[in-house]
Amino acid sequence: MPKISHLFFRAGILFLIVGIALGLIMSMSQVHDVVGAHAHINLLGWVTSAIFGGYYALNPAKAEGMLPRLHFWVYTIGVVIMSGALYLLLKGNAGMVPLVAGGSLLTAAGVLIGAWVIFMPATSLGGVRAQPAE
Repeated sequence: MPKISHLFFRAGILFLIVGIALGLIMSMSQVHDVVGAHAHINLLGWVTSAIFGGYYALNPAKAEGMLPRLHFWVYTIGVVIMSGALYLLLKGNAGMVPLVAGGSLLTAAGVLIGAWVIFMPATSLGGVRAQPAE
């Protein structure tokens, strides 16, 4: 499996652990004020990261080079900033609005980089086309 797939899966599982912990805390306390952050951590952090990792695993010719690494770091940093700031915003810290917005824009940029990778042929990304097994 390509290294970038491992990176996306490792980040995703860390997001899942945080998302589950947050869900357990909300469930035990019966205080659900941060459900939006919980949902973003699980869906953008775990699910989408796992889908990106799976895509690269299925398309190893597109998993090489700078663009997939840029995709991983921009997307992951964006999700961390956005969901952390969203958690604090939902806890009552109105000063987090600019960080939520900035993290959201970074996450969106990561998605656009991922879209570029998905739509472009592997050879135009600098990857080498995989040869069929004999």
